[in-house]
This record gives sequence, structure tokens and C-alpha cells, in this order.
Amino acid sequence: MKKRIVIALGGNALGDNLKEQMAAARITAGAIVDLAEAGHEIVVVHGNGPQVGMIETAFETAARADPHFPVLPMSVCVALSQGYIGYDLQNTLRKELDGRKLKIPVATIITQVEVDPGDKAFENPTKPIGGFMSEAEAGVLREKGIPVMEDAGRGWRQVVASPKPVNIIEADTIRTMLAAGQIPIAAGGGGVPVAMRDGQYRGMSAVIDKDFSAAKLAELIGADMLIILTAVEKVAINFGKSSQKWLDTLTVAEAEKYIAEDQFARGSMLPKVQASISFVKSPSRGESRAESHTALITLLSKARDGIEGKTGTRITAG
Repeated sequence: MKKRIVIALGGNALGDNLKEQMAAARITAGAIVDLAEAGHEIVVVHGNGPQVGMIETAFETAARADPHFPVLPMSVCVALSQGYIGYDLQNTLRKELDGRKLKIPVATIITQVEVDPGDKAFENPTKPIGGFMSEAEAGVLREKGIPVMEDAGRGWRQVVASPKPVNIIEADTIRTMLAAGQIPIAAGGGGVPVAMRDGQYRGMSAVIDKDFSAAKLAELIGADMLIILTAVEKVAINFGKSSQKWLDTLTVAEAEKYIAEDQFARGSMLPKVQASISFVKSPSRGESRAESHTALITLLSKARDGIEGKTGTRITAG
């Protein structure tokens, strides 16, 4: 059955710098177009962890060199990252589509995602941005009052607030593009975090986890499936231990049990599983063709096999 699918691309699908991003985008485009060629409706969501950190650092460096340069708020940095990552993705997707004689338009939407200003996340920054650094380098930032944390055993990174999304402002636009047979690239980097103030949406100093934004978007547009693409083919429990076990399926109850047991790394697999649970538990909407929501976590190269039930970890209601 043809499905409406929201795909959340992990960092491995984009690389850590511009050169890597352009190379990775070509591989990513092939996997996404495989799904479009099979007749599925596709929305692409991507991360921006390394990119938004580089943008912020670049403008801070410029401001130190010349006071006339502004230090940009995080919301503007996210918007800039949506534009330049989306530019690479939509062009590589177009090339892949044209190569297969598929006349499917694709475009990037600068997407605002509403957050609650009272979200406790603003009191406890946890979202990693920018590149990895040594503990000594992290200590220098900490002395300047910049929050840092160790990221899943891979090194130290700067962190910012990561509130949960409560609404996708451009959801209607995305639905309209899908109805017209187009591929939207939306909610890049989790979306530009905004909150309503004085009758207008205004940017917030935060970065929203792209997996949670993808889950919220999938709910709002009546998607049948959420696919979260990451660096492993399946979710595992007891990861890295002799008792490690790869999981083909997870019910919501099983996933919540494993979360309570602290089975999933906080800076890595945990938000992916939590976002999957959020989508699977969300109410079905009119556009959905499936009887119930399904989430899939797998490798980029295995996305098509995952949809066909051949690999990946499927998260279901029960």
C-alpha cells in the first residue's frame, strides 16, 4: 500500500561540513527517490547539529573581529541552516528524480515550530550543537558560562535548550504540497523555534530535536509512517555488551519499559525511540490511509527494505 511518510534524516545522512554534506546528499537522494519511485508520498526532515553550531560560531567570530557584525540569535541560525542544507538536498533530489524520468517537484520550506516558553527545557540545556571537542576545550567554554556536555561517549559538545514542539506553523503548506504531488523538505534542524508574543511568532533561543519535530509533523499531516534514519540498522538493548540484542519490533509498552531501564543513550537513540512513541500514540487524522501509526528506525540505505518489513526496528501500538 502506498504510504504518506515523514523521513527524519540523521547526521550521518548529511556529513559534518559543506564538502561532506554535498557528497552525503547524493547518497541520501538516491534512498529517498527509491521511496518516491515506489509511489509513496514523502516529506523530508533533517538535522543540523554540526551546521547550526558552525553558523553560530562564524557570526560570533565575525562580531569579535568587527563590532558592526551582529551576533545572530539561535532561531536565525536555525533558519540559515534550513536554507543551505535544503539547497543541497533539493538540488540533489531533483537531479536524482530527473535521472529516473520522475517529474516530481521538490522544494525547501523555511519551517517555524511553535514551542511553549514555559517548557522546563529552557532551564536545563541538553541539545548538542556544533562539532565535538576535548574535555579541556569544553572546560574553556564552561568557564565562559556556555553549557557543555559529554555526548554519548563520542566527545564533548556545546548544548542549548531543546523544548518539545507543540505545533508546526507551516503544516497546511506542507499538506498542500503533498496533495500536489510534490516533495517538501521541512522542519529542517527541528524547525525554527518560535512562540507567540504580542500577536506575532517570535524566535526563541533553542534548537528543537528534529526527531520530535518529525513526529509532530507526521501527526499533523496525517502520515502513515515515521521513518527515523540513523547510524545503525536496528535498535538494540544492552548495547555494546555481550548480551546485546537487536530488536525487530517494539511495542509502545516495551519501549517505555526499556526507557525506564535506561537502555537507550540520551544523546543518541533515546530521543529517536521517544519520538517514535509520540507518533505511534498520536491520534490518526483524515489523510492517513493506515489503520494505525507505525514508526521505523533503521539505516538510510535500508529504508526501502524497512518499509517492506525486511529490516529495521518497527515501533507499533501493540
